[in-house]
Amino acid sequence: MIRKITDALVRFMKEYLPSSYWLAIILTTIVFVCGLVFTDTSVDKMINLLGKGMAGLLAFTMQMVLILVTGYALANAPVVLKILKRLAQIPKTNAQAIMFTSFVSSLCTYLHWGFGLVAGALIAKEVAINNYGKKIHYPLLIAAAYSGNLIRGPSSSVFLGPTEPNHVASQHVGVIPLSDTLYCMENIIMTIILLIGIPILYKYMIPPEEKSIEISVDLMKQTTAPPPKKEVDLSKLSFAERMEHSWISQYIIAGLLGIYIIVDFIKSPTFNLSINMIILIFLVLGMFAHKTPGAYAKAIKDATKTADGMILQFPFYAAIMVMLRDTGMSTAIAKWFISISTADTLPLFAFYAAGLINLFIPSGGGLWAIQGPIMLEAAKMLGADPAAVMIGMGWGDSWTSQVQPFWALPLLAIAGLDVNDIMGYCSMVLIFSGIVISATLLLM
Repeated sequence: MIRKITDALVRFMKEYLPSSYWLAIILTTIVFVCGLVFTDTSVDKMINLLGKGMAGLLAFTMQMVLILVTGYALANAPVVLKILKRLAQIPKTNAQAIMFTSFVSSLCTYLHWGFGLVAGALIAKEVAINNYGKKIHYPLLIAAAYSGNLIRGPSSSVFLGPTEPNHVASQHVGVIPLSDTLYCMENIIMTIILLIGIPILYKYMIPPEEKSIEISVDLMKQTTAPPPKKEVDLSKLSFAERMEHSWISQYIIAGLLGIYIIVDFIKSPTFNLSINMIILIFLVLGMFAHKTPGAYAKAIKDATKTADGMILQFPFYAAIMVMLRDTGMSTAIAKWFISISTADTLPLFAFYAAGLINLFIPSGGGLWAIQGPIMLEAAKMLGADPAAVMIGMGWGDSWTSQVQPFWALPLLAIAGLDVNDIMGYCSMVLIFSGIVISATLLLM
């Protein structure tokens, strides 16, 4: 039954799902038209919101690009690639390969979503190469790697948002530490269920061998193995070139930044990681892992190639966010869910509302800025647990990303596939995870 449903979803996605950039344009158009039809906003004002909105998330866009780029650079460090290559040799069968890729990708994403996308793609590619000839379905393998993006960890913007003393809804509920959301017992149990359940689900989605599509020969040539280390004769280099191959200056700065991170952790009573701190941690680890300025600069240069989709599409999603916010449409969506909620069901409907808004604004930071104040004010009014509401919002942010291809762009660039190659499989994860998360939120 699972395979039949999966086959139907795969055929549908291959036939009708457009490119992620085209989807961003269409979503922008839909929101623009809805603003004209369902609100009293004039054409002139909608055009003004569209134009000004394109620059609405420039600072946040840079944060997201840095998270992706620093995560990619770290994942491509020789020491990390060696670990990934050894890990890829663990699975021996078709089912083991799919389940292993899903599990490892989820763990990496829990640590850092940008690192998880990249590491998942790299290990999936390496697993496909190591098991070539065993009829491992490559699109399913990459889908398994992308579905790890569902798992929420300490780099999630929605969970991090209310940990700041002056966050956008602090007047309603004050600070909500990660110990009440990400690290509460119910959320930990749900995370474990998804970590185990999603790989098992992928096992039952494996197609018959005659329908399997293995990794192409061209992609096999692009191995994830670290390039052979070349000995450099420093005596033949200029002073500037020698500095590029010297680890001393980079290690000094990385060490000083590392001291700052440790001191900041000691001062903090809880393990609250801001977006900027996540970036700094992976920057420091990348500097240490690549050793020299020349090597790390090259890794960052290569990493920026995976961020082109984000750079192109984020202005459109920023415009969508501004149009939804300033016309009142996002508020209307959230308030409609609130109107049918009680103190017990508000976390569940916060999850559904976040999932719906995430289709138009695939940004945890943008979702938190728009929906957070409304939902937390409602939590105060209804007497609902604000931490449970944040858990619902946090998972809603990643839930519908399984059918919103925006965050798949870096992974697909590495894997050499298109969006419609994997989204049919990811839709099954959407259904399964939706059931698990909904049940958990109702029991909290």
